[in-house]
Amino acid sequence: MMGDILSGAEPWQQLLALVLAATVVMGSPGPATISVTAIGAAFGLRPSMRYTSGVVLGTIAVLLVVAAGLAGMLASMPGLAPLLTAAAAAYILYLAFRIAMAPPLAEGGNEAARPTFLGGFMLAVANPKAYVAIGAVFAGASTQADSLGISTKLLVLAGMIVAIHILWLLAGTVFARLLRNPRAARIINLAFAATLVLTTALAALP
Repeated sequence: MMGDILSGAEPWQQLLALVLAATVVMGSPGPATISVTAIGAAFGLRPSMRYTSGVVLGTIAVLLVVAAGLAGMLASMPGLAPLLTAAAAAYILYLAFRIAMAPPLAEGGNEAARPTFLGGFMLAVANPKAYVAIGAVFAGASTQADSLGISTKLLVLAGMIVAIHILWLLAGTVFARLLRNPRAARIINLAFAATLVLTTALAALP
């Protein structure tokens, strides 16, 4: 029904509908977005950019996989999905531990302890919520008239991925002012670590 309504809409209306759908579905809390916020809160803005860039590029890679129809092929491999899920869960638990143990920002912290670009990329690629959310948005966009074009849809969704993760990162850095106090830092980091594990568990539920 919604697809029939949007199929007769103007291109700018279809574009607006696509942006709104991406904001609601892709921008909701999940393993990737919560991890970016937690990293920003625990380590500050600049040290978190490498990890966030990895998450962004990994999520864009998921977008391209979904658009190319490869997600269905990957889902048809029975042994691959559990392997990716187990790898993602292990890294998320490791990441949650890093966040929980991060020192107050005033103490600087060990450079080697900061999450890396590769870690962010791998988490995004193995994130089950990314495939579901992007698949839902892309499928909804594909029911509309082709006036936008596949390239336009990909560019818009890629731009939304960048914007969404930057906003979540900035939200995390808001907490950074509190994290110069050791007691507040420990409480907030533990809360973010627990939230990351919880959102991951919820995302993995069928």
